[in-house]
Amino acid sequence: MRVFALLSILSSLIASSSAFGVGSMSCSNFAGNTVAVKPSYDTYERSRGDLSMMRHRKKLAKLGKPADQRKAPLRALTTEVIRHGRIKTTLIRAKAVRKHVDHMITLGKDGSLHSRRQALAWVYDKNLVHALFDAAPDRYGDREGGYCRVLRTMPRQGDNAKMAVIELV
Repeated sequence: MRVFALLSILSSLIASSSAFGVGSMSCSNFAGNTVAVKPSYDTYERSRGDLSMMRHRKKLAKLGKPADQRKAPLRALTTEVIRHGRIKTTLIRAKAVRKHVDHMITLGKDGSLHSRRQALAWVYDKNLVHALFDAAPDRYGDREGGYCRVLRTMPRQGDNAKMAVIELV
């Protein structure tokens, strides 16, 4: 009788270990049915494009566009801010174009031939670049940066986008 009890305990331990997948290739569901699991020898190889890394130190407003479609409006907005002194655009675009306007004014303060060629490569209007290089050292000679300010305005009526005015100081 004792041997029979010992065998029943042992068989229940073996059955319970196989039910949880210990030592076998099977799985059981909550109803107690055992389902055979085929071992998978296919390993997932990660390629460089599969890595999901964090964007540390990559603070660039992508504006939902590829690089060429992002660069052209930024160049146009930079040209118009320098030409008119004040424009109204979305807040994100204003914050993105502020960096380029400040850089163009810094190049204008420098006044070298290399700086002039860099500004001509970015700004669309050649005469505007020459006017900038004439006026920037006088107007911003004592200032070390922060040549334009972004002021928030009322949201746009059609899509409720945040709007801003970017202006030269």
